[in-house]
Amino acid sequence: MSKRAEGVNRPLKKSEYEIRFGTREAQKGWTDLLATTRSAMVDAWDHFTTNPMLLTERNHPMRAELEFVVRDGIRFVRWQHELPGGARLWFFIDGQVVWLVDVHTRHPNHTK
Repeated sequence: MSKRAEGVNRPLKKSEYEIRFGTREAQKGWTDLLATTRSAMVDAWDHFTTNPMLLTERNHPMRAELEFVVRDGIRFVRWQHELPGGARLWFFIDGQVVWLVDVHTRHPNHTK
């Protein structure tokens, strides 16, 4: 056995979405939020894997200049998932993959 045992990732059903980090900043923000709001992050994970495009008061497409994100020359609709306390998860969906592109640990100033 290795010195440090690795954790087991949650398996996905074939109908579920995979979650990937689109930026290092998103990965860092995710880690920071896990340290402070673990239960809300687990709920966000469940939402992203099962139905990330479900329109709710806390999950919706962005508007105006933040409506789209371009990745590899392709334009995608940018979504926002709001967490309690003002944190925001910005993402887009490509096929069965949810790409986290911005993870804000508090309400971002440019959306106020």
